[in-house]
Amino acid sequence: MQSLIEHARTFPAKIADQQQEEFARLARGQQPQALFISCSDSRVIPSMFTGARPGDIFELRTAGNIVPRYRAQAACGVAGTLEFAVQALQISDIVVCGHSHCGAVQGLMREQVVQHMPLVRRWLSWAGHHAHSDEPWQTQGLGEDPAEVTQRHVLTQLDHLRSYPCIARRLSSGRLRLHAWYYTVETGEVLACAPGSRAFNPL
Repeated sequence: MQSLIEHARTFPAKIADQQQEEFARLARGQQPQALFISCSDSRVIPSMFTGARPGDIFELRTAGNIVPRYRAQAACGVAGTLEFAVQALQISDIVVCGHSHCGAVQGLMREQVVQHMPLVRRWLSWAGHHAHSDEPWQTQGLGEDPAEVTQRHVLTQLDHLRSYPCIARRLSSGRLRLHAWYYTVETGEVLACAPGSRAFNPL
């Protein structure tokens, strides 16, 4: 923790010369290129493997990059972030990025992994691999290969995005594009699924 504190202390001085104008411009507003939905996992740093600069991506990080299906009356931070990104920021691209060695996906594959974490279990129930939100997820059919399960999980979250009216409207008018990515922690490789396909291939 101390190294993080020290960096925060010295950060203003580091940007004072070369990047001062860039940060001053950011203070006047934001126009991010994409909404990037990724896992909370500390090994997944979207700006590192995309090369994004401050202001380039609007980030939404959740355990397992889960996007609950649209519920009109839900008071949900994920839903609020989606609405703001699409309505206020006029985002034109949304990326859902899963990753290798994902603890949330391991919990989806083997429920006993999270049996002593009731809040995590409840959150995973929104992943879409179940009949109802108050029922256990259906592990049958998820598969045994963690990479394949994670990639299928990412595509399910894209289906959930399509259930949001504000997103559906922009998709139908061609003002929004959805992207499914998979990041490999040990190599840094990013795979993507082309529209209309369910296969992930190198970018």
